[in-house]
Amino acid sequence: MTIEEKKQELDEIAQEIRDFKGLEIANNCLNAVPGEGDPDAKIVFIGEAPGADEDAQGRPFVGRSGQLLRNTIIESNIKIDKVFITNIVKYRPPENRDPSPEEIEICSDWLNRQIQIIEPATIVTLGRFSMAKFLPDAKISQIHGKGQEIEYQGKIYFLVTMYHPAYAIRGTSNMIEFKKDFSNLRPMAINALKLRRC
Repeated sequence: MTIEEKKQELDEIAQEIRDFKGLEIANNCLNAVPGEGDPDAKIVFIGEAPGADEDAQGRPFVGRSGQLLRNTIIESNIKIDKVFITNIVKYRPPENRDPSPEEIEICSDWLNRQIQIIEPATIVTLGRFSMAKFLPDAKISQIHGKGQEIEYQGKIYFLVTMYHPAYAIRGTSNMIEFKKDFSNLRPMAINALKLRRC
């Protein structure tokens, strides 16, 4: 699939997400947040759900924790315009509550299709809800910052589990842990891409 074809299919999914009214949070949000980035990204970052700033702008990770994520990606020598950033849930839950199982399930098809179209070598989960999509029995405190190969939708991906940037903002030690985990991301992603090409 060419980059142009990937972009067109991702745009079609984004429009489906904006048009969907089958969830209360979809009806009550200001803007759906489908995700954004390079249609041919080698790394896809997956968060949990949009917050107030994301809801206002219709873009993922643009608030305080989003700025931390984007700055940390750049500090890790990863080109921000070469990644794709999205969430498992595409609409803001009220008061930034945790996404419900129903909301995650209903939004899962869109995320699955986004991953299929982009075909990244590396998937980075941010927080326990996005981690649980791929590793339902794992504990983030035990595997954060680590990577492993997984089979998902019949394909092999390199999965890296990270804390959500909102966690990092809560304290100095959390921030140190978050930044340390990210310092290893680029080497892992490069290795995953080499293995993909073999």
